[in-house]
Amino acid sequence: MTVRRYLPVAIGVVALGLLAWGVTSLLERLTAKTEDAVVVTSKPAPSETPHIAATMFYATPEGDALVPIRREVPLADGIVAQGRQILSAQLEPPPSPYIAAIPAGTTLRAFFVSDMGDAFVDVSGVAAGHPGGSLAELLTVYAIVNAVTANLPAVQRVQILVDGKEVDTIAGHVDIRRPLARDTALVREGEAATP
Repeated sequence: MTVRRYLPVAIGVVALGLLAWGVTSLLERLTAKTEDAVVVTSKPAPSETPHIAATMFYATPEGDALVPIRREVPLADGIVAQGRQILSAQLEPPPSPYIAAIPAGTTLRAFFVSDMGDAFVDVSGVAAGHPGGSLAELLTVYAIVNAVTANLPAVQRVQILVDGKEVDTIAGHVDIRRPLARDTALVREGEAATP
């Protein structure tokens, strides 16, 4: 009789074990489906920085004129931040076959705009790497001046500073002691291109 007494208890334990195993299996499957759904829905949307098309100025392959080239530049908030973006792009290597009018190694130290609409561009390393000559110096100066004035309509003139100081010239030929207006005399418009 003892066996009959324990038989319902044994069947109950087995049934309870099967029920626990079934519930655990079901929960594991539901959790796996939920995790898959979370992985699919939790991917962050790619954030793209808006860009503008800006005109940069590079030297022709012969080094005798400037050519306006349209390039994508990150959109920035405000004239000063946008001016920094434009000048950073101007200092990057040009697309082939053009050559940089600004010596490699030149860096932008500061950019600001006065209440009168004059921009001040403070660069470093421009004089040390400059090849010299009046034409090369004109191309350097007006690559900077034209890039700023062509892309920032509020700026009419640009003064170039070197290492935080006003200087007479970059390489001995072009007077940069005062703000300069855009000058397209050295620009070959017919060669404008977008890389």
